[in-house]
Amino acid sequence: MLLADLGATVLKIDRIEPSGLGFPRPLKYSLAMRGRKVIAVDLKKPEAIKLVLQLVEQADGLIDPFRPGVTERLGIGPEACLARNPRLVYGRATGWGQTGPLAQSAAHDLNYIALTGALHMIGRKGQPPTPPVNFLGDYAGGALYLAFGMVAALLEAKHSGQGQVVDASIVDGTLSLMTPILGLYAAGIHRPERGTNILDSGAPFYEVYQCADGQWVSVAPIEPKFYEQLIRLLPIDAAELPPQSDEASWPRLHALLAATFKRHDRAHWCRLLEGTDACFAPVLTPDEAPHHPHNKARGSFCEVNGVVQPRPAPRFSRTVPDDPITPQPSDNSDVAGALSGWLDAATVADLVASGVLPPLAPASVSAVP
Repeated sequence: MLLADLGATVLKIDRIEPSGLGFPRPLKYSLAMRGRKVIAVDLKKPEAIKLVLQLVEQADGLIDPFRPGVTERLGIGPEACLARNPRLVYGRATGWGQTGPLAQSAAHDLNYIALTGALHMIGRKGQPPTPPVNFLGDYAGGALYLAFGMVAALLEAKHSGQGQVVDASIVDGTLSLMTPILGLYAAGIHRPERGTNILDSGAPFYEVYQCADGQWVSVAPIEPKFYEQLIRLLPIDAAELPPQSDEASWPRLHALLAATFKRHDRAHWCRLLEGTDACFAPVLTPDEAPHHPHNKARGSFCEVNGVVQPRPAPRFSRTVPDDPITPQPSDNSDVAGALSGWLDAATVADLVASGVLPPLAPASVSAVP
């Protein structure tokens, strides 16, 4: 999705039969599948492997989502693909990585971030570690690092003329994300106990508070000058407060701030604090976020086929990405359109005649150059 969002032409090679994984829903809601065309082939057939290698010859990169060794057994591993296209960047996306004693084990996001120490850090004092949805492992530590690694390798390949394998594991990416915090940990600044540190809800000035209407707000004025502005704007007597850095007084300050925010509804606090240097923002639901004035002003959301979703990020001054296209079905209903730009009409016709691809729908034939 990240590569397609920023302009890459991405073709997904899907399995013939659905995997049965994930959350069943109409295709238009599978937002991570947006922006790419799809064909379905049976990779157990030699003819299908030949097709994949033909596509590899035209590609800048390939993403392998299988466990280590699967593509080698299929005949489309790095050695086979780089022999057909020496400039190819071969991205391998796994949880544990290509090597190590866990490399062949099944697992999910929660397991990967558990092994890194990240999950241990997430949660409140005296409470169990809290699963942070799957943003941290799957998407930040995994997908984002894979995309970044592939772009870096593609840039290098333009200079060297040589491709390479990018081994992007969720464990490695999550550890990389943790680097600054691990530095604080090593220095004794970030303590092992959850919920006792500045960034994990231990500090009353880096916290969420409930309002009179049951809604929530966030405050995060870590720097003294921003903290002073928050206290100045709140109906609190600053002279009666302990120093911001006095950790022994944090529980008392936390209780005071909680009682203060509980006096009025969220809208009141937004009118008072939003847009100041008090480091404040309302805690919005996913339904509310697209309607916030800041997100609306930046055009951070778009609507595609009736589904509101984030626009591609980051922003570019010249090569502005188009809005994403709706996820495409993998039922081979438009195989000619999916292969347009990859293979010529004669090659597609040969693949249809050999049974590797299904017969082309009449409306699709003209789509092949």
